[in-house]
Amino acid sequence: MGRGVRKTERTILHVDCNAFYASVECLYHPELRSRPVAVGGDAEKRHGIILAKNQSAKKCGVTTGEALWQARQKCPELVILPPDYGKYLRFSRLCREIYQEYSPQVESFGLDECWLDVTNTPKLAALGPRMVAEEIRERVKEELGITVSVGVSYNKIFAKLGSDYRKPDAVTVFGRESMREKVWPIAVSELLYVGRATERKLRTFGIGTIGELANTPAEYLRGWFGKWGLLLHCFANGLDSTPVAQTGEEELIKSIGNSTTTPRDLVNGEDASIVYWMLCESVAARLREGGFRCRTVQISLRTDELFCFERQMKLPEPSCLASELHAAAMRLLRENYGWNRPLRSIGVRGAELTPASGPEQLSMFGDAERRERLERLERTMDEVRRRYGYGALSRAAALSDGSLTNIDAKSEHVIHPVGYLKAGSSL
Repeated sequence: MGRGVRKTERTILHVDCNAFYASVECLYHPELRSRPVAVGGDAEKRHGIILAKNQSAKKCGVTTGEALWQARQKCPELVILPPDYGKYLRFSRLCREIYQEYSPQVESFGLDECWLDVTNTPKLAALGPRMVAEEIRERVKEELGITVSVGVSYNKIFAKLGSDYRKPDAVTVFGRESMREKVWPIAVSELLYVGRATERKLRTFGIGTIGELANTPAEYLRGWFGKWGLLLHCFANGLDSTPVAQTGEEELIKSIGNSTTTPRDLVNGEDASIVYWMLCESVAARLREGGFRCRTVQISLRTDELFCFERQMKLPEPSCLASELHAAAMRLLRENYGWNRPLRSIGVRGAELTPASGPEQLSMFGDAERRERLERLERTMDEVRRRYGYGALSRAAALSDGSLTNIDAKSEHVIHPVGYLKAGSSL
C-alpha cells in the first residue's frame, strides 16, 4: 500500500490591535500619550462605559466595560475621550491593507482583529511563521503608529489565544507540539466563546483550564452543554479546522438589528413604544437599503438590574415596513413582559431575510395595495432624512416624551457584531 501524501500544516496568524480606540486617539492627541487615556460613551445618555483604555490607564486598574464613574474613582487623572468611529474605520482599513500584502485570506473579527492564513505564501517560505508575524508587527508600528499583538498557530482558535497571551506589541507561537505544555495550562476563560456563564458552569464541574476541558470526556460535555459542549471540546484539543475567509469574501447576512440604552428607564408600554418606533424605523430603513424583507422579528430586553432576555415571532408576510416591525415588537413585549422591573435598554431585529426583489406570496386577507403605498411612503421618508438629516421627519407617536426622543437611532446606535462561526453575520 502506497504511502499517502501528508497534508500541509496550516499557518494561521491572529493580529490584534492593542488598545485600538485609545491608541488611535493618542495619535491625534500626542500630548496625551504619557497620560492615562480611555475612550468612553456619553454618560449623560447612559452610554457611560469604558470602550478602550491605554496601558497607563490599565496599570491604574481601569477595565473595559466598567462605568465611567468607576474608572474615575480608580484613576482621577484619567482622560476620557468620546469615540470617533470614522478614525477607527480608517485605521482598520489601513491595517488590513498591510495584512493583504502577506495573504489573500484576511478575515476581520471586529474592527481591530484579523485572522490571516499564510500557508504556502511566498512570505512564509522566505521568513518562517514567527518572522512573518514579527515583520507584520513592526510594519504596523512603523507605518501606522499603533502596536499589535500577533498569535501564530495551526488553527484560528489557538492563533487568537496567542494574540491575547502577551500584550502589548508581542508575538506568541502555539505550535501543535507545544499544545499540552503551553496551551493546556491557560485558564479556560481565555478560550474563544467561553464567556462568564460558561466559565462558571465549567468550574462547577471542576474544569478551570483548557487542558482540563480537553481531557473531559466529550459525552459529558454534550450532556452539560449540548452540541456546544462538543465544539468546545474540539477547540480545547486544537481540532478547529475553520477556514480563514478570502479577502473581500462577503458573508451571508442573516439579520439586521438595532438596540439602544435609553436616556432614562422605561417604565411602561408607552415608553417602550416610543423607543421602538425609532429602532424599528432604523431597522426598516436598513432592510430597504440592503434590498431585504424579514420574516421574523426579535426583541431584546435588559432590565435595570441587567437581566436580559429575547423573544421572537414570525410575521404573516415578509416585511420592510417600520409600522409592521413596530406592531410585532409591541406584541412580543405585551405578551412576554410584565413590567416587574424598569427596562434600561431594548433592541429589535429583523431575521430570516429574503430578497425584496424576489417573488412574494400574497395573502388572501391582506391589503397588498396598502402595503405598497406604505413602502413608497417610508422610502420617501428615507430620502428626506438622507438629504436633510434624521430629525427632518418624526412620527407623531414618537414625540410624546422629549426625554426619550433625542436619539438618532440609525446613525448613533448601529450595531455590527461579527460571528466567528459561519452561521451568518449581522448588521
